[in-house]
Amino acid sequence: MSLLATLAISCPEHARLESEFIEARDRMRGLIRLRSLSPAEERQLAVRVAMAIARLKEHAAGHGCERQG
Repeated sequence: MSLLATLAISCPEHARLESEFIEARDRMRGLIRLRSLSPAEERQLAVRVAMAIARLKEHAAGHGCERQG
């Protein structure tokens, strides 16, 4: 388990958004390992990961929450 995964998250919404990012990232990594993706598929997965990151950063900036540990 990584250091980041062991730290407490103070906000449930932050935790949900972070989980959404991790799921999108892991899905992209897994599919890339399993097979060759078409450029459209790869782009769609990359956009999903980028949007998850953007939502997480927007929430952290607007809400002022972050990991504590």
